[in-house]
Amino acid sequence: MSEYDYEDLGLVAGLEIHQQLDTATKLFCSCPTALREPDEAERTFTRFLHPTKSELGELDEAALEESRVDREFEYLAYDTTCLVEEDDEPPHELDVEARTVAMQIAELLDMQVVDQAHVMRKLVIDGSNTSGFQRTTLVAQDGEIETSEGPVSIVDIMLEEESAQRIEERDDGVLFSLDRLGIPLVEIGTGPDITSPEQAREAAETIGMLLRSTGKVKRGLGTIRQDVNVSIEEGARVEIKGVQALDQIDEIVRSEVGRQAELIEIRDELQSRGASVGDVTDVTDVFEDSDSGVIRGALDSGGKVMGVRLAGFDGLVGRELQPDRRLGTEFSDHAKRHGAGGIFHTDELPAYGVTEDEVEALRDAVDAGPEDAVAIVADDPETADLAIEAVADRAEVAIEEVPEETRGANDDGTTRYLRPLPGAARMYPETDVIPVDLDPSDVETPELLTEKVDRYQVEFGLDAGLADQVAYGRKMPLFEQAVDEGIDATFAAGLLESTLTELRRDDVAVENITDDHLLAVMHLVEDGDLAKEGVNDVLSTIAENPDLSAEEAVEEAGLSGVSEDEVREAIAEVVERNAGQVEEQGMGAFSALMGEAMGALRGKADGGVVSDVLREEIQKRA
Repeated sequence: MSEYDYEDLGLVAGLEIHQQLDTATKLFCSCPTALREPDEAERTFTRFLHPTKSELGELDEAALEESRVDREFEYLAYDTTCLVEEDDEPPHELDVEARTVAMQIAELLDMQVVDQAHVMRKLVIDGSNTSGFQRTTLVAQDGEIETSEGPVSIVDIMLEEESAQRIEERDDGVLFSLDRLGIPLVEIGTGPDITSPEQAREAAETIGMLLRSTGKVKRGLGTIRQDVNVSIEEGARVEIKGVQALDQIDEIVRSEVGRQAELIEIRDELQSRGASVGDVTDVTDVFEDSDSGVIRGALDSGGKVMGVRLAGFDGLVGRELQPDRRLGTEFSDHAKRHGAGGIFHTDELPAYGVTEDEVEALRDAVDAGPEDAVAIVADDPETADLAIEAVADRAEVAIEEVPEETRGANDDGTTRYLRPLPGAARMYPETDVIPVDLDPSDVETPELLTEKVDRYQVEFGLDAGLADQVAYGRKMPLFEQAVDEGIDATFAAGLLESTLTELRRDDVAVENITDDHLLAVMHLVEDGDLAKEGVNDVLSTIAENPDLSAEEAVEEAGLSGVSEDEVREAIAEVVERNAGQVEEQGMGAFSALMGEAMGALRGKADGGVVSDVLREEIQKRA
């Protein structure tokens, strides 16, 4: 995609960063925040959700559209699932640990913490919350971060509950898992101060660094999500949900700017042509004998084909907005939102089994001229009616403007339509949770990761690369705990960053090795009960048998410590086997014999001890 003059287009962007907190319990109950496997579920239950009016008697447009799609939501419940998560009991008080971490983040962002936290309900009826709403509370306001292109304001921090995890999309609904529902989540919103894709990415990276500096945020896929708000001067504010990779943000912004710029050009062309949208028409008769697989399947199942004339749209429905996504794809997204598999349109026909004769008959059926396009939907009668009306509505908007909407991020940097942009009508007070006072004066401000890198070099003597790896790595809190407990910093850093990476590359299931295992292994080495050379074998043994303790894994791996006499005996045998080489080369044989000696002891003895004894034995014979 070509680069745009973002200043000329009037690009304005903002970010919403959603980060799960690594707390012991969930935000409104005492259930653990650990994720579970779906096959661990003990039971299921179902819900149907419907929109309700806000305190002002208003209905949110996004919720209203969601309600038009009649779906059943099924939930996986576990042995840890409680009545709060099932919405069968009122929520408990806002979690203390989550509040503390949220205030720490506010301090790092130079924000003003509110005096009292009031929990609100945010209407959400897509099934991701059993109650039909998400609970959220304002924690702090008015902060700022610096970027190379200027400051970016931080408008607010919200503390809210994570939604349930989608497991499976079904024709009639969605299967969710309740293990994720209720995990504390902070939402950080920036001001609309971002004016380039590069600045958007830099701002997100800076906020991410500050979040990780607390040592109390979850790490891994899905634990942090970035929503990006993008608009250009003649376009519209579009919220792009679910950008999971930081290195995608700049491409998402570029792609959305391109989409809006193309839509503006299409709008201008449609207006110059005097474009309009005709009435929807039943065109089933045109395709009565069709060999198109999609259409034939719909008709054989009792369905029908609905069409709409798009006057003046010829050649524009197939125009590309983003790589492999066209205006017709936008229409199709709206049809899919109402249950259809997609649409066909005359800019791409004849194709997909639809013949030239059928295209001509279709044009005649809706009275379409050469400058017109026609879109069709083939599905069951109800779905076909809803979907073609959605296509017609989206085409009407295309003539007038770029629509404000919520879109989803695709892996390739493009976006897809999700729903209308939500409004304020979906937010109202939560009456089941009492307000709590917030006092940041007792909250300790965390050390920044950038500061940790410097300190690790000065205090522990780590080189710059290793210090950076440890500070920004997922095991940073464990590293700090280890050195606090007397473990050598260089050894701890190497084990957590290099050794685990090496084992992972050797297909060892390092995810089975807990932090407790790692700390215990480090203590065994520090206490002289395990040679450093045996660490890989012990950790591999634990990975295969996670129920073993570190001490049991040492026994299992056959690496129980040996006495100095046993070390001397083993090394003496090595020197004896290589007596000729020793007599000829003297200490020049040391390197070759050291490897053999370590192999003979199989990690049971420390390399330093083996080295000292080997030198002594060689000197005796040299």
